[in-house]
Amino acid sequence: MLKNIYRPITFEITKSEARFTLLPFTYYKKNMGTLDEVPKNSDEFTKEFMRNRIKMTRFQKMLLSAGSSISALWDPRRHDMIACLGETTGENALIKISQKMKADEEGRRIIERKPRINTRTVNIAELRKLPENSFGHVYVKFLDDNNITPDSRTEVRFMDDPELAYVMTRYRECHDMVHAVLDMPTNMLGEVAVKWVEALNNGLPMCYSAAVFGALRLKPKQREQYLRAYLPWALRNGRNAKFLMTVYWEERWQQDVNEMRKELQIEILK
Repeated sequence: MLKNIYRPITFEITKSEARFTLLPFTYYKKNMGTLDEVPKNSDEFTKEFMRNRIKMTRFQKMLLSAGSSISALWDPRRHDMIACLGETTGENALIKISQKMKADEEGRRIIERKPRINTRTVNIAELRKLPENSFGHVYVKFLDDNNITPDSRTEVRFMDDPELAYVMTRYRECHDMVHAVLDMPTNMLGEVAVKWVEALNNGLPMCYSAAVFGALRLKPKQREQYLRAYLPWALRNGRNAKFLMTVYWEERWQQDVNEMRKELQIEILK
């Protein structure tokens, strides 16, 4: 069901991205990693990350954080800038997430193996053949219903530590799994609710920011639904659910989704 193929990364940054992040375009090209910096016996993720990362000083990261936050607030559809903001503001939270994952048997396997979630590693066609009540089938139905692909996640490139970079990558690639198990759509109301669950569950600053500022963009009717039902539901799930970053979703494709929700202490909004 799973193909053990690592998906190669193609690095590219545009002049418009450089402008939005307040640093000159030439800076990024000059400060990319090289093959010489890759430690011997590194896993495939670390090799690709070290080659494609961009080295920055603390001050430059502050500039990047400021520029990406302005861009993300100006246009919330700029998922690349939101991702950039997460990389430059989330190091402390990522350290805590990594520690929690290592303290959990299932999470520890994730850290050690560094699995990826994309169409090269997950056989989508096989998941469609699973029973309708299986998590794998529910996940693929979520992708189909919302017309999205697991290949759409932005690669991590503005961090220094390969392990923390993987934790951030894992968070991004599991975002759709969280949507599926919560039974939340990808509209603005659904995204805000999921961000509250993630914020309280994993502590990433970017999740809090997206939840707060996303809510401000809700239309009046959506805001009424949000305050009456979605927000209380999201806060309960965020506080009560098992730590979702330790869930090895790929080993649970055939698990009954309702049993999974019960195990993870997740309630569905009715």
